[in-house]
Amino acid sequence: MKEPSLLTIEGPSLSPGKVLRRRRIEIDRGTGRILRVTEPEGAAEILLDDHFLVLPGLIDLHVHAREDASGRQSYKEDFSSAGAAAIHGGVTAFADMPNNPFPPVDDGSYLEKRHLARRAPVDVLLLAGIGPRTRPLSFPVPYKVFMGPSIGDLYFETESSLREALGRYRERWVAFHAEAPEILNRFRDQPTHAERRPPEAESKAVRLALELARQSSLLAHICHLSTEAGLEEIRAARARGMTVTCEVSPHHLFFDLEDLGRQRRPVFLQCNPPLRPRSDRLALLEALRKGEIDCIASDHAPHSLEENLKGISGIPHLDTFGPFLTHLAANGVPWEILCRAASGAPGRILTEYLGEPYGAIEEGAVGSLTVLDLSRPLEVRAAGLRSRAAWSPFEGITFPGSVSHTIVRGKVHAIGNGA
Repeated sequence: MKEPSLLTIEGPSLSPGKVLRRRRIEIDRGTGRILRVTEPEGAAEILLDDHFLVLPGLIDLHVHAREDASGRQSYKEDFSSAGAAAIHGGVTAFADMPNNPFPPVDDGSYLEKRHLARRAPVDVLLLAGIGPRTRPLSFPVPYKVFMGPSIGDLYFETESSLREALGRYRERWVAFHAEAPEILNRFRDQPTHAERRPPEAESKAVRLALELARQSSLLAHICHLSTEAGLEEIRAARARGMTVTCEVSPHHLFFDLEDLGRQRRPVFLQCNPPLRPRSDRLALLEALRKGEIDCIASDHAPHSLEENLKGISGIPHLDTFGPFLTHLAANGVPWEILCRAASGAPGRILTEYLGEPYGAIEEGAVGSLTVLDLSRPLEVRAAGLRSRAAWSPFEGITFPGSVSHTIVRGKVHAIGNGA
């Protein structure tokens, strides 16, 4: 019997539920799975000092890769370029959102997009879209619902139509973009982007999403949480015994409304939901520290620089995902929490739908790892980015650590110095 071709890594490693310590990790390059996790031997293909940290491959549960069968938005990003940006940022797998011009809403359109996603150099899970006239696919997939305006007709204008549609998706896993359309409509003439999408648009939508999830026995996931009020709705639902997960994005943890006046290009921080007051940002950061927020997800939304300067909302983050975690760690978020939020929790979703064990460093798991160099700071520069957007809200900011290696199913990508 032919011996497997092994990739061996030794260094400080952390996996959900495990303690941080030096381990030897052996990955079978043929299967792309972890073959063994053992005590260190002092020799390996990748031998790391104690200022490195090996994590289960980072997984971004919220990415807009833009590519679909129409090809209309591939100039912004496609699966190949999104995958390159992901690898640059230490991300080994991501979930792609369905709000494309040609959205994946039935078996045929989903399978067609899944074929396109194979171009990515990382693993991709596709979310199917829910709209007023859609129905569940014939095979298990996760779903996304946009409660407010989105691309095409993949959104809802009334609570009754949303309630009717979700009733067809009983017991499915559904991610909610929670902004109440009637509130957005009421405030649409306000002078600033944040005022046009006020905090109550999120808190009311989260409350409604959780009510509808309970009625239809959905597994609810709240996307890009931005307010303490929305967080309180989730806390209340959990106190009633409801299972609900949520995510927070880098921009809502790093920036707040007070930062806008100091930005050279404030439009770089325009997003949906928008930035909130500092009290909301600090509340989310504390909730992350306490383990109340399940996932860190980028909401990577690449637009061209010209489109961004014209006021199109969305922020690209894949290139900076891993370095941003080092910022959070330096600001008091334990690595155990970050490992769970960026690997373990999103890994459970990929495991459920892709059928392989993600998000852990253990025998049999997918052999994808992220290696961070905690001693090498990273100054974010536009010239070093891999996303086609070619800009970042973090330009000029220095993170305390950087990505050293991104390993995808045993294939090693050594990441250069700087972004």
